[in-house]
Amino acid sequence: MVRGALLFLSLVAAWPVLAQPHPDLSSGPMLAYAEMTETAVWVQTTRPARVTIRYWPKDKPSESQEKTVATTEEGDHIALVKLTALPMGTKFDYRLLIDGQEVRRDYPLEFQTQPHWRWASNPAVPPEFKVALGSCSYTNDPPFDRPGTPYGGDHEIFAALHRERPDLMVWLGDNLYYREMDWLTEPSMRLRWRKDRQLPVLQPLLGSTHHYAVWDDHDYGPNDSDRSFRLKGEALRVFSDYFPSLQRGTPETRGCFFRFEWGDCEFFMLDNRYWRAPNRYPDGPTKVMFGPEQIQWLKDSLVSSNAAFKFIVAGGQMIQPRVFFEGFGNFKEEQKDLFDFIAQTKIPGVVFLSGDRHAGELLKVEWPGAPYPWYEVTTSPLTAGSGQNDREADNPARVPGTWVTRKRHYGVIHVRGPRDDRRLVITHHDKDGKELWKHEIRQSELRAPR
Repeated sequence: MVRGALLFLSLVAAWPVLAQPHPDLSSGPMLAYAEMTETAVWVQTTRPARVTIRYWPKDKPSESQEKTVATTEEGDHIALVKLTALPMGTKFDYRLLIDGQEVRRDYPLEFQTQPHWRWASNPAVPPEFKVALGSCSYTNDPPFDRPGTPYGGDHEIFAALHRERPDLMVWLGDNLYYREMDWLTEPSMRLRWRKDRQLPVLQPLLGSTHHYAVWDDHDYGPNDSDRSFRLKGEALRVFSDYFPSLQRGTPETRGCFFRFEWGDCEFFMLDNRYWRAPNRYPDGPTKVMFGPEQIQWLKDSLVSSNAAFKFIVAGGQMIQPRVFFEGFGNFKEEQKDLFDFIAQTKIPGVVFLSGDRHAGELLKVEWPGAPYPWYEVTTSPLTAGSGQNDREADNPARVPGTWVTRKRHYGVIHVRGPRDDRRLVITHHDKDGKELWKHEIRQSELRAPR
């Protein structure tokens, strides 16, 4: 009897933390961006309601403040609660109230502001932080799914991600999968997002990690979709509602691309769908993945950045030399234009991040004229089907020991080290959090020889 009770308790302790349902809460709270003095908390309700975020610096509940935003049916019952004039470099606890009543969560609700470190100490010490990576998240929905073996699974991976306690998560595209009936109307797109965002095991990760995202084809429109998708404007509006950021695109060019900083690093989040030519488009200067306006924005952004590491983030692989499916290598003139520019200007600290492939790996490529080798971290899938393309088994661009196939997984980048010797400690983990491989890249490897 005692042995049985101990076994039960051990199983309970190992079970992922799940959010208990609440009749007024559809999903969330989810942390959006975090700046030095501002952050935003995303919440979706089941009906029109007043959403209040009550917050205070850790261990100082007497200093609590609160802000309230109303949700409406026209606004998809979404509240984006922007918290401003916050102290820099501070961790907060917070609570969610709907119509004045606290919605209790059985997991931590906490957010942070970024520190002002450059001039705050002498010598300036950049913060150590942890970035989670993932793509290709599929939540089963039998009435809408194709018959046969469910495509999604191992959703406990989100509990493993939560246990990592990352500061931020970068979603690398295919963050959900529209079905055939979903991409026909905007309300159907929103219904898919609403359903997937409700996944109970996902809620703790949403509530304590700041989230940033790019899209790929499946959370934009149909499979392999491009600039011809008839609802691309609606898709952009929906995506921006469910993954809010300070801005997307530019005043002149629409799209889900943007840039943000964390510590001494900068992330350049690219849109590989809105301006993309069809894959079967004739080769030439008009066959583009990103479009001339976005490429110019990226060039300008990279040159203007002083970040130690500059992460170029896209839904599909960027430097993969063996492109059997979708990838930047199929858009040869645009790829050469961008990569030659990065090489010739000797921009230091460039690292690529991507998803899409339903397999993970670390690539290392020597681009002609570049003063140092380029790395790309590909992380895929989270909960969608995993696979293996045997034609890529002997890929010379892959760092040995980093190919993850037929296994759902996530990535982590730990940024650490002193200002003049920053390091990226990159790992991939299985659905339970077990480390699959580890690789370190030093800042000194990613700059022209002195």
